[in-house]
Amino acid sequence: MRFRYSTEKNGKLVKKAAVYTQNEHKINFSDVDNHAVQITERLQANGFETYIVGGAVRDLILGKIPKDFDIVSAASPGRIKKIFRNARIIGRRFRLVHVYFGSKIIEVSTFRSMKDGPTSNTFGTIEEDVRRRDFSLNALFYDPLKQIVVDYVGGMRDIRKRLIRPIIDLPHIFTDDPVRMIRAVKYSASADFKLPLSLKFRIRRHRGLLADISPSRLTEEIFKIIHSPRAMEIVENLDAMGLFQYLQPRAAELFRTKPGFKARYLKTLETSAVKNMPGEALTALIRDYLDDTADWDGKWSGEAGDYPGRRTLSERYKGAFVLARKFVLPMNPPRIELDNALKILFAEHGITIKKSRFHEHPRRLPHQDDRGMEMNIFEEKPDDASLGKPAPNKRRHRRRKKAGSTLL
Repeated sequence: MRFRYSTEKNGKLVKKAAVYTQNEHKINFSDVDNHAVQITERLQANGFETYIVGGAVRDLILGKIPKDFDIVSAASPGRIKKIFRNARIIGRRFRLVHVYFGSKIIEVSTFRSMKDGPTSNTFGTIEEDVRRRDFSLNALFYDPLKQIVVDYVGGMRDIRKRLIRPIIDLPHIFTDDPVRMIRAVKYSASADFKLPLSLKFRIRRHRGLLADISPSRLTEEIFKIIHSPRAMEIVENLDAMGLFQYLQPRAAELFRTKPGFKARYLKTLETSAVKNMPGEALTALIRDYLDDTADWDGKWSGEAGDYPGRRTLSERYKGAFVLARKFVLPMNPPRIELDNALKILFAEHGITIKKSRFHEHPRRLPHQDDRGMEMNIFEEKPDDASLGKPAPNKRRHRRRKKAGSTLL
């Protein structure tokens, strides 16, 4: 193991970071995304310090193949955009760069400063950037060209101990960003890492802050959870810590009030098939609830959301859609995801839902109600001729003569 030093104002050398070689960190280079390596290589060739960072480095050290690779660099977003033609700058407060390789996106950020505190949005150095990260296991920098891991905060030691240790001071880590509570529990469950008692205490104390988090951020976290191979363990731990009620309040309520629902729900998460197609992952959240509440065969006489007693296929689908949408609140999945999830579940009950052209229009149409729901997604709206109405007359408009023009 080597060390990285910096010089203080008095000229004294101070040890800043540990540098681990390939023989020490054991990262398998073949598990590193080729496009992430290309981005790192090109930015370094242009003179900018650049690393793979975050959860990807953690997973590589644990012997897992990461799903996403994030990169951090000394290059500004504008400079990154000039280097990569297949890139786009996003964000308002702090700009990031998305580099596109077909459908794959690799996010490249610039080192951020601590000048204005943990929420600063100014550019800085690697020493400042590392202090902004949440937990030590996510604060390692990997250079795939030199195959070294740079560790400023003892993250390698914590990964080996399987310990979740915060970098930001405990009084501020969850108040600055309450979503970190979800991530801490997720890391603990998915990688068998230990949550210290001090973190557990802070989570129980500040969990109410999640009530103010935007639905879009909660949706992002839920999708990460249900795509995880350890989804069952994550949900169980979130529920034990009192956090799941802010992600899926209706499900958390049924865990307490309906005997057997929690066991079925967790089992569904555990046994769900590979979730690659749109909607497949979402079925794991809504399957057990809809099995008990949706009207699959048109003979169910109980309450069916806002549409009791309706029996046509269109009405059954619409009722199931409303039930599912209400059940997953405050999560706000894309409509196509929820549509596809319902089609999968109806197919499991032997009912095929044909694609409707009306699904492709998010705005309210004449055949929709005040919530934008299709009044009949299986029949096209009849035209005037089929109803015996005369076709409207087409008015002819004379072209106006332009001012100042003359006829020749």
